[in-house]
Amino acid sequence: MHQFLRLPRLRLIIISLLATAPLLSNAQDAEQVARLSLPTVDPMAERHHPIDPALEIARESLRHVRDHVDDYTAMFIKRCRVGGVMPPLQYASLKIRNRKFDGENLSVPLSVYLDFLKPSSVKGREVIWVENANDGNLIVHQGGFASFLTTQLDPEGMLAMRGQRYSIKEIGIENLLEKFVATALKDRQHGECDVQIEADHLFGQTSCTLVEVVHPIRRDHFRFYRARVYFDNVTKLPIRYQAWLWPESTGGPPVLDEEYNYFNLKVNVGLSAIDFDTDNPDYRFR
Repeated sequence: MHQFLRLPRLRLIIISLLATAPLLSNAQDAEQVARLSLPTVDPMAERHHPIDPALEIARESLRHVRDHVDDYTAMFIKRCRVGGVMPPLQYASLKIRNRKFDGENLSVPLSVYLDFLKPSSVKGREVIWVENANDGNLIVHQGGFASFLTTQLDPEGMLAMRGQRYSIKEIGIENLLEKFVATALKDRQHGECDVQIEADHLFGQTSCTLVEVVHPIRRDHFRFYRARVYFDNVTKLPIRYQAWLWPESTGGPPVLDEEYNYFNLKVNVGLSAIDFDTDNPDYRFR
């Protein structure tokens, strides 16, 4: 068993893709993993695989989230390429209460609150989504002149998905880790992958374990050219995910495809149902 905080720096030629932060292209795969417990037996476990130390980091983090993380707040900063266009970074104050089960029964639904701060095109927008509530819809109001209007939207419908690659149902650290593990297991069948794990990488003032995956040759089964995932060494949680596509020309730079950050992360702050209710007096829903 590899210790999360004491992995040496490795450069490995491996058979896998770790790169998904938020992120599988196949939402059905993500949903399948979300409903399953962590695999106790890897179908390829009988043979050692160079990706195993990185995969164990993700599994350990996911176990920690499920066992010890009830909720968290963060400054959520993200951008992702949609229709070939990379928008500016979006900043939002984020609250999440993690999904919890009592046996096989859902006892606490996944709950999300977002208050967008910038850019000006989204400033003032507030969004609430609670699993299995409001007929499955998200509740949203815009900022500016439209702030008087509160509406419900299908989270996977055209209006809610405008300018987005993933629905609000896929947001959050637990979803990120589930997709991370699922993709690593799926893509570990393939070669042409270069991985580095750096245990004491300093990201700002935060000590992180940095996992970097590079696929030097474009293949249909690889989604990214390069991906980086930053695991906070104190919380054991991924706080940053970045992915790039292959260079557009020989010798050119890779193309940033998506980026998700959870800055100023605070865990187990005691969020409750009122934090995901439009009647919260601190919110601007009308």
